[in-house]
Amino acid sequence: MKTIDDLAVAGRHVLVRADLNVPLDGDRIADDSRIRASLPTLTALTARDAKVIVCAHLGRPGGRPDARYSLAPVAARLGELLGRPVEFAADIVGPTAYTAIAALRPGGLVMLENLRFDPYETSTDDMCRGFFADRLASPVDFYVADGFGAMHRKHASVYDVPQRLQSAAGYLVQAEVTALSRLTRDIQRPYVVVLGGAKVTDKLGVIGSLITAADRMLIGGAMAFPFLAAQGLKVGTSLLEESQVDIAASYLDQAARAGTEIVLPSDVIVAAGPAADSPHEVVAADAIPADRMGLDIGPESARTFAAIIAAANTVFWNGPMGVSELPAYAGGTRAVAQALAGSNAFTVVGGGDTGAAIRALGYSDSAFGHVSTGGGASLEFIQGHTLPGLAALEEP
Repeated sequence: MKTIDDLAVAGRHVLVRADLNVPLDGDRIADDSRIRASLPTLTALTARDAKVIVCAHLGRPGGRPDARYSLAPVAARLGELLGRPVEFAADIVGPTAYTAIAALRPGGLVMLENLRFDPYETSTDDMCRGFFADRLASPVDFYVADGFGAMHRKHASVYDVPQRLQSAAGYLVQAEVTALSRLTRDIQRPYVVVLGGAKVTDKLGVIGSLITAADRMLIGGAMAFPFLAAQGLKVGTSLLEESQVDIAASYLDQAARAGTEIVLPSDVIVAAGPAADSPHEVVAADAIPADRMGLDIGPESARTFAAIIAAANTVFWNGPMGVSELPAYAGGTRAVAQALAGSNAFTVVGGGDTGAAIRALGYSDSAFGHVSTGGGASLEFIQGHTLPGLAALEEP
């Protein structure tokens, strides 16, 4: 896989596929870490007199323009971080974009509007994606993949464009592949996987693959409730879909056969709902009231999880342990973050929600071995799956 150091970019047009899918509160960027993660590659290319075109997506606008998902605020913030104005093109493959690209001077940079404003970007039809990819690639000399968080998607800007141009990986993708590869080969054991978060359906499929790799799996957040229910426990009004219970039961059986220990919360913080002013209490995991929902792992569980992490040599963590944006339910996430930050193990934090949670709690990315910019992409990678974006870079 080539890197940007292998490309002769001076005076040439370089399309950089970045991951700038940041959380927005109106026009305010709530967490700019993904923009900051793109800086090394963009700075290096402009310093080498490349004519840089940045493309990215934001949210899920449904294949049509939607002002709520415009990348204009991102372009403004990128300019602030670079210390120079970033021109913003109000379209993707239209006259504004082509005019801005043609006017670029060496060392210049322009950002295109949200790729997902065009339905062909995410189309499952190869010809539709190819048509869009042709238009993206037509005014460009080189392609650089630097949006690791999107590399598990077979989208036009991720998979099809690099097959049309001489392509290379940016510094962010290089760093992600190097770090995450340590979770797929030559693993330093004990290897502990910590899973949480509210996207239960998205992550349940991951567990089967990781059971055979991990020595211990610590499961908190909403992820824990299908497993508690599979053990015959009542979980009150906690987030749970009945179809998840049988899947969780099968994983408990698989783990028992593989010799992998699945550790579930022994206590839970419950309330009537996820509101800051809701009265809450700590209850045993087998005593969740029928009219209450679990919103965080309890203090006993937090101590157990922290002790297991402290004894590990490799740790991968994806997903908060509770509704960590509310102080009453941030204790479990804080305990896991503190355990990782104080560990001598190689630690990887994966997922946008997890990264945002640790920063909101006051932890710097430097406190951990690696903080991945890709949630779904990092999970796919450590399972050994082929990421379409990486596969496209490796093709001749």
